Amino acid sequence: MSDRDRKPPFRRAGGKPFEKGRKSGFRPARRDREASPDGPVILYGWHTVAAALANPQRTIRKLILTENAARRLADENIEISVTPEIVRPSVIDQRLGPDAVHQGLLAEAEPLPSPDIEDLTQEGIVLVLDQITDPHNVGAIMRSAAAFAVKAIVTTARHSPEATGVLAKSASGALEMVPLVTVQNLARALNQLNDLGFLTVGLDSEGTEALGAVTLRQPLALVLGAEGKGLRQLTRETCSVVARLDMPGEIKSLNVSNAAVLALYIGASKLGLMG
Repeated sequence: MSDRDRKPPFRRAGGKPFEKGRKSGFRPARRDREASPDGPVILYGWHTVAAALANPQRTIRKLILTENAARRLADENIEISVTPEIVRPSVIDQRLGPDAVHQGLLAEAEPLPSPDIEDLTQEGIVLVLDQITDPHNVGAIMRSAAAFAVKAIVTTARHSPEATGVLAKSASGALEMVPLVTVQNLARALNQLNDLGFLTVGLDSEGTEALGAVTLRQPLALVLGAEGKGLRQLTRETCSVVARLDMPGEIKSLNVSNAAVLALYIGASKLGLMG
């Protein structure tokens, strides 16, 4: 047997070898249910799971890997705190459905703690999401937030996707990097931000002036609404400023995740945070 054909001795943190089991330890689940509100967070895909494994605040309950994925984790010296089950890719396909790009990694984990509004650092930028329900959009926003060193994302407990499954995959590891603050009432949370000294800027096509023309300061909270509906009336009324994103082309509106990137770039540039 050549060295190439020899299976490496996969090991978990602490030196205990991985155990290859016949059963995955996961029960099949409906594809429309990534996790119940009180259930585990489902994480899959290389960047998502690797970032979770590297996050000391994340508790992994179960880990299921293909041999190739386990080998890659070992090669990149990513420590594992639980003994994984080594299975065929089809086992993960059955768990997630054929359309999920899992790359041979799937984990069940405990949710990360949600900080309070009062715990937010009073510097830089935070994002506030007003009933944005599409997990792909929220995941993409989280990825952009990590790229721009956003301090936190504020969202509501209702009318927002769970931080699991598709959202986590779309975030590509950013779920471990940007704190997610969950509130019951968004208008109340915005009032708290105002009281803490944040400049709260709502983004809306009917804004009184372009975001680039607004005098911005730290700490800054950029407030984004759902596509189609935009910001709710009470949200608009609670923001310090309502601004628009002007564009020179024929199309005057953007997907909310793209609008978030543009707003973050303008905000970070004007605040001198790009250097």
